[in-house]
Amino acid sequence: MSSLVTQSESTLDDDVVLLTVPADGGYLSVLRTATAGLAARLQFALDEIEDLRIAVDEACAILLAVAARGADLECRFSVTEDALTVEVTVSTVRGAKLPPEPSFAWQVLRALTTSTTAAIDGGQASIKLLNRRSAGR
Repeated sequence: MSSLVTQSESTLDDDVVLLTVPADGGYLSVLRTATAGLAARLQFALDEIEDLRIAVDEACAILLAVAARGADLECRFSVTEDALTVEVTVSTVRGAKLPPEPSFAWQVLRALTTSTTAAIDGGQASIKLLNRRSAGR
């Protein structure tokens, strides 16, 4: 059974939006749309919004490759005054490994974001993307 869960919370420094969707490529459009909407709210330029959408899509594709059957993708958007941080997490199959650092996927993520980090720990894989709005806005 598929489900879409959304949640919003505020912390002292930023607003946080949580989206949980099934770990299935058919749901990535939901995450891309949420990414674009939040980046637009921060007044990111159109090309910055598109870069973020592509980066989120690429990060999710990496995680879907190691996702456990029936897992959910949890996407946490942290919105600050001039930046959007997107952390995508999924439960993994046993022995899962992310692509090596010099792979094309990592090159794409690094080219499209201000910073990118990734980790696998305790059966969970996560990729964290940070994008700062360009100066002059």
